[in-house]
Amino acid sequence: MSDIASVSLERPLEDIARDLGESFAEFGFGIVRDHGIPDDLVARAQAASEAFFALPEEAKRAYKIEGNAGARGYTPFGQEQAKDATVFDLKEFWHVGRDLDDGHPLARFMEPNIWPAEVPEFEPTMRELFNAFDASGSRILSAIAIHLGEAPDFFDPAIEDGNSVLRLLRYPPLPEDAPDGAIRAAPHGDINAITLLLGAEEAGLELLTRKGEWLAVSPPPGALAVNIGDMLERLTNHRLRSTTHRVVNPSGDAARRTRYSMPYFLHFRPDFEIAPLPSCIAEGAEGEAPEPILAHDFLMQRLREIKLA
Repeated sequence: MSDIASVSLERPLEDIARDLGESFAEFGFGIVRDHGIPDDLVARAQAASEAFFALPEEAKRAYKIEGNAGARGYTPFGQEQAKDATVFDLKEFWHVGRDLDDGHPLARFMEPNIWPAEVPEFEPTMRELFNAFDASGSRILSAIAIHLGEAPDFFDPAIEDGNSVLRLLRYPPLPEDAPDGAIRAAPHGDINAITLLLGAEEAGLELLTRKGEWLAVSPPPGALAVNIGDMLERLTNHRLRSTTHRVVNPSGDAARRTRYSMPYFLHFRPDFEIAPLPSCIAEGAEGEAPEPILAHDFLMQRLREIKLA
């Protein structure tokens, strides 16, 4: 395969599973059109996101929660740092997670959401967007399951009430006093199962190919850039790739513009054991497969590496 696959999620899953799966195996990325997230919802979410980030710095920082690894609420500019990076990323963001009742057995793994009182439309809009992303992600995972030779509903128990996170990102105009080498998002891999990204049509997102070359990821307007995360790479014993990717700094007029995007990090349940699938382990190579690990333990391990825990 020489190009990142671009598929319509309106087509039967059996028709797109091969193209999407091969793209994930080669590049770790695929483009998904007709994903079912309504345009008007995306526009409302964009407006609500911009309204929040336009608040004074003091107002935004009131929603920064200490001690929760940035899992909910606001993370200020210059705080997140990619694994092995020496400088911070040039971004700020807000996290929305799954709502669980207090008595839910997984509630201890997931902080309750908080909402900015200054933007009343923020809460209902982001709850709606979270659910829309969740549905699209589930359908994409069904296509992946088919590619792996499993039933379409194979991943359903693994992601039921999963610890997924919607991130609302703002990359401000490039500051003149940015540290040497700082970019909007330093090279990194995602921790989760799959990531669904809205807002990648503006130039900047790049993936690292097997040849060690940076390749631009440029979906058409409104389409999703979808990539494999470390958890799914581990589950498939590296058959599907969690590819290193980055968001580079723009030049010219774009450097003076703010960039917004909305990635949805689809996670397994915290109590799901990530054990390599037998179908992804070659006979005689069982000892080379990664050890089983609970999704929550893997998440915390990686959050410590990127200085969020």
